[in-house]
Amino acid sequence: MGRHKAHDETRSVDDDRDAPRLERRGRRGLRRVVTALAVLVVLLAVLVGGGVWYLTDRYAGNIDRVSDVFADLDEDARPAPATPAGEAAAAPVTFLLVGTDSRGTADEGIAAGGRSDAIMIARFSGSREHAQLVSIPRDSWVDIPGHGTNKINAAYAFGGPSLLIQTVEQVTGIRIDHYVAIDFEGIVQVTDDLGGVDVVLAETTSNGPYTFPAGMNHLDGDRARWYLGQRYGLAGGDFDRVRRQQQFLEAMFSKLFSSGTLTDPGRLDAALRAVTSAVAVDDTLGDTDLLSLVYSLRDLRPENVDSFTAPVLGTGMEGPASVVYLDEVTGGRMWAYLRSDSLSQNADEFGAQSLPDVPR
Repeated sequence: MGRHKAHDETRSVDDDRDAPRLERRGRRGLRRVVTALAVLVVLLAVLVGGGVWYLTDRYAGNIDRVSDVFADLDEDARPAPATPAGEAAAAPVTFLLVGTDSRGTADEGIAAGGRSDAIMIARFSGSREHAQLVSIPRDSWVDIPGHGTNKINAAYAFGGPSLLIQTVEQVTGIRIDHYVAIDFEGIVQVTDDLGGVDVVLAETTSNGPYTFPAGMNHLDGDRARWYLGQRYGLAGGDFDRVRRQQQFLEAMFSKLFSSGTLTDPGRLDAALRAVTSAVAVDDTLGDTDLLSLVYSLRDLRPENVDSFTAPVLGTGMEGPASVVYLDEVTGGRMWAYLRSDSLSQNADEFGAQSLPDVPR
């Protein structure tokens, strides 16, 4: 499993020693999250038809903007835009999603402590009928422009969203069109509004004042905070932590769009306001543009969403830090399909590239 000599001058931002286990299982990943998000898309599309100005102010206007994310990037050095597949009427749109423990200030889009806990490429096809989500392990050992070799989330710490975008574009050859920061701390606030959410654990773990037994767990806001924040004592290390984040989002959005919430306008409005307040996007995506994109996705179906992780060779140690080594050969094929907007047609080729699932 690819091992590379560490650069003596390179300091890792994280010094955790728990090397995550890699397990190869069927592609589920974020599909359940996107199923719920697809419901949100349909709901917003309906609302757009009846009250675009109210919706813009109430929800899209509630989303913060991150300033100057792309301002310092050298356009000549950036990858070319993705090529639409077939007779697509629009260009593909690619987002870089960054999940953090705390978003910090909207102007900076950087978490307190400079950490990015989840890094994902989200691609909407030119036809708007397919989407792909590719998680990049935050411990991926990559070259960071101007800073040598380090974990990919060090780019976020060294230079915020701009340097992280530059690093991801360099690693993948994929042009990033927009940036989204998701504040998990803010998302947790939604939990109490929804009366708590249920998650299933494969084995008992403890963190802070709480023990989370194997089986069903009902999480209120405070329990969710500790559940999402657990870093040590997980069999799969950071892979399990990412899976917890996904599992929580699945549970939250399922509860958000349950019949009880949808039939309670006050609860639904409060939850949507809380969700949108926990999200920040780059300032090149205006409110109207955002709503237009949402409306264009009205025909996207959950079965046409594929989720992956970036292909990896394995894990190892670089000095005191546990890292993930990316598979440049298999990854190169995945990135090439994304560049030609054809990954959905070739999804089965990467069926093994998925995060470990929590048994249900």
